[in-house]
Amino acid sequence: MTMQSEREKMLAGELYDPSDGELSAARDRARDLCQALNATAEADKDERRRILRALFGAGGDTVWMQPPFFCDYGSNIELGERVFFNFNCVVLDVCPVRIGSFAQFGPAVQIYTATHPLDAAERRRREYGKPVEIGSDVWVGGGAIVLPGVTIGPRAVIGAGSVVTRDIPADVFAAGNPCRVIRAIDQQK
Repeated sequence: MTMQSEREKMLAGELYDPSDGELSAARDRARDLCQALNATAEADKDERRRILRALFGAGGDTVWMQPPFFCDYGSNIELGERVFFNFNCVVLDVCPVRIGSFAQFGPAVQIYTATHPLDAAERRRREYGKPVEIGSDVWVGGGAIVLPGVTIGPRAVIGAGSVVTRDIPADVFAAGNPCRVIRAIDQQK
């Protein structure tokens, strides 16, 4: 029987020790890359692209990023083609974050996969996560928060400032706290 590493537990959504050396080193790597990205000038396009390729698990070749940007690991973020992040977005990627092509995120959007046990003694030592999936052509308005375990269907629009606590289907406008479907989107308009 093979023992799972803390990284394997983390990615599987099981309780894990965030102080593990391998995980700490991976977070340090991502934070150094984010710091370097956030320090680039607009004219530093080649350097910015190099950093984005190194940071993300997939999609660094075509992502459009307006720094600053922050994440836990980066390697757990998989982007489709031409995803756009506006200023000051945060992705806590202890579990996979999969984002479809042409998705757009307004300023200060936050995507969380990390969560914690309710029991205080357990919370001191371990945490866990739930993956987030966001479909292609999704638009998430500024200041919205996407919580652990949420799936947002393709072409959905999430209103600014929303807190997305549960799955949102495709082709709808959803908003609020908690975020809820307001209406279907007519693709003809």
